[in-house]
Amino acid sequence: MMKYFKQYLILCGFVLSTNYLTAQNPLIMTQFTADPSARVFNGKVYLYPSHDIVATPGHGRIGWFCMQDYHVFSSPNLTDWTDHGVIVSQNKVPWADSAAYSMWAPDCIEQNGKYYFYFPATVKPGNGKGFAVEVAIADKPCGPFIPQSQPIAGIHGIDPNVQIDKDGQAYIYWAQGNLYGAKLKANMLELASDPVKLGDFPDKGLKEGPYLFERNGIYYMTYPHVANKIERLEYAISNNPLGPFKYAGVIMDESASGCWTNHQSVIEFKNQWYLFYHNDDLSPNFDKNRSVRADSLFFNTDGTIRKVIPTLRGVGITNATKEIQIDRFSAKSDEGATVDFIDAAKRFQGWKTTFNKPDAWIQYNRVYFGKPSVRSVIVSARSTTGGTLIIRTNDIAGKIAAEVKIPKGSDWGEIKKAIAAVPPGIKNLVIQLKGNGNVEVDWLRFE
Repeated sequence: MMKYFKQYLILCGFVLSTNYLTAQNPLIMTQFTADPSARVFNGKVYLYPSHDIVATPGHGRIGWFCMQDYHVFSSPNLTDWTDHGVIVSQNKVPWADSAAYSMWAPDCIEQNGKYYFYFPATVKPGNGKGFAVEVAIADKPCGPFIPQSQPIAGIHGIDPNVQIDKDGQAYIYWAQGNLYGAKLKANMLELASDPVKLGDFPDKGLKEGPYLFERNGIYYMTYPHVANKIERLEYAISNNPLGPFKYAGVIMDESASGCWTNHQSVIEFKNQWYLFYHNDDLSPNFDKNRSVRADSLFFNTDGTIRKVIPTLRGVGITNATKEIQIDRFSAKSDEGATVDFIDAAKRFQGWKTTFNKPDAWIQYNRVYFGKPSVRSVIVSARSTTGGTLIIRTNDIAGKIAAEVKIPKGSDWGEIKKAIAAVPPGIKNLVIQLKGNGNVEVDWLRFE
């Protein structure tokens, strides 16, 4: 672990830029993101989501999904993310309708030192109907990507996914009412076989977003499916990349918030498997503006997937010297600790935690304390009553790091308190209200 964080510190000089982000769930807090395709390239995770925006008159269909471009994000540790900016936009694709705002779920794959970015778009009027799938090519995972002059012949649909099998053969999958697949030629730009309707999947309900991965000789086809009213994530297995597939179960249940869609990708990174998906965290009243999440994924001994329960804490390790967003908690008391937006009109500012009953608490796991030891804690808070927070580690010693008094006032402030040295290592933090009061916390940080 110490070696890991030495590498992390070296990387800080790169990731700490104007496009630097840090988040738990959702991963990206500067824009709406959906349909995540996560990939591991050169020891980093690259995230290729679609980019939801709010439709306005003349720019998309009001009240519906609206996407005009794609960004790519990267992370060395699943906690710190860099936005590399726009890599493809609808007005740069020669054959696409630049007024459609339908740049839906994409994917990216590396082959022979080139990076191939696959995405759907609506064709221009007069050139056909519906969606086609395009390829843009780059020398680096963050671009620049150059779109081809024409889409892939033979594909009419959305949500492309590309996988390269152990023998080097590339396969492409997509959705068009059902799920389809075909082999790709070595140039990664043309089909090498006729499309195949994949079976066997549920006959009823919308199916989309195919994403295939292989583990221990088993091919897992994952996909969103409307079994009732909204999508849940399911999977089927096969011993062949083109099936037939056998239904195997549910990866993630329908969203508790009621978000109509979900979309997934699965990767292995540093010997752990992860599920990337989306929800409506930053837009709870309009589920056409979504946000990407990630949680750990585990397998049973027979190769079946354990159901993933969504979390706010997400994945990755938080450095104690960075802002710790305790509203992305690992656990909390049943009463007296609530989470709400700091400003409902400016939701990208994130959330706050309110403590309003004696002994109410929140626990935030996996915080890294390194060397030299931290000597103080800073809490961004406000309180209409004044109050005291106890901050301690949740270990056998249960050591109290600090008692921080939050003064009475209506404005946010940063309160700093000296603490005893905290031994290095990864620790779980507990923040608890001492006695009565109403205290709101944005974040805390050690230094």
